[in-house]
Amino acid sequence: MASDHEAWTAEEVRDKLRRGLFMELRPHSLKEMVEGLLADGQQDWSQFALCTDDRSCSDTMKLGATDHNVRLAIEAGLAPEIAIQLVTINPARHMRLTPWVGAIAPGRFADLVLLDDVASLSIAQVWADGQQVSEGKTYSGPLPKIARPGWATGTVNIQREMLAEDFAIAAEPGRATMSAAILRPFHWADEFITMELPVVDGLVQRDAGRNVTKFAIVDRFSGEGLTSKMFWLGTGPKTPETALACSMGHDKHNIWVVGSSDAAMAKAVNALRETQGGWALVREGRLAATVGYEVGGLMTCRPPAELDAEMQALYAAAEGIEWMYEPTFSPRWWPGFPERLAFATLTCAPRRWVLVAPSPLAPEGFVNVATGETHPIVW
Repeated sequence: MASDHEAWTAEEVRDKLRRGLFMELRPHSLKEMVEGLLADGQQDWSQFALCTDDRSCSDTMKLGATDHNVRLAIEAGLAPEIAIQLVTINPARHMRLTPWVGAIAPGRFADLVLLDDVASLSIAQVWADGQQVSEGKTYSGPLPKIARPGWATGTVNIQREMLAEDFAIAAEPGRATMSAAILRPFHWADEFITMELPVVDGLVQRDAGRNVTKFAIVDRFSGEGLTSKMFWLGTGPKTPETALACSMGHDKHNIWVVGSSDAAMAKAVNALRETQGGWALVREGRLAATVGYEVGGLMTCRPPAELDAEMQALYAAAEGIEWMYEPTFSPRWWPGFPERLAFATLTCAPRRWVLVAPSPLAPEGFVNVATGETHPIVW
């Protein structure tokens, strides 16, 4: 391992520097890290870069991309010329790309950003491939046409209509309650949560009064629509007949869906079958908003303003929904529209118990990724 972008504090950065790592600082705690390092007398910044780490199109249009990170570093006290090196020559050196990029020099490729104020990194013009492509922050260059092959734009492969029954969780005959394994977003504990949940008409039920809803993963690659489902704590909609689904879910990027009814969950996933990926929000039984990620179910070729307009419509539709919330270990999990759920099914450390798509090794999809152990979702 040569680099790391998961540091949160100046102390953690120093520890990893001592271990020989190249540090990529994210904006979430960038100012605190830079301020702490400067206070400790850090002078050599050659082993640092700045990274965005999953910034959405909408946030990029509002804040900026790498330029936003540079501004944060300057506001924290880093000299502008050093901060700019952290997004140019430093990462080029680390990635062994200096024969081609990273500096303005003969034989190198370079895009040029002209500033009218260095301290605030105010962009006056951008030049790319020898041509001016912006006036200020407004793009003025040609729009590229990318002919994506069919395999890249047809990745939601579910060869049937999803039904409410796909998301039902059956109880043992004659039971009035069942014990249930429960997760919450960013649940980094060694053991899962357990609760006793009610049974109605042979099915184990959600419990909105205790902040318990249902979460599912739908395999979007095999064609079968294989579905794993379980109960989660403190996420998703409390509003009746409401569900949110998305085809972006690190790190397998199957469809995840969370909802207050099985029928709403099925309706949201079926909407993604039609759009070939993105977001789908069902509100009180009606499809309220979709966002299209037609490339791999993760990206779009459309102009950013068009994508942002869809996202703003999604945010607006979500404002009238009552969202559950439960604190968890992640400082980036907050109340409201659960956009961060796109990251809540990561199978890497510090995860233990996670929900994945069903497989022969984990037929219900509930598995401890540290040990390979599986467990029933209800018993």
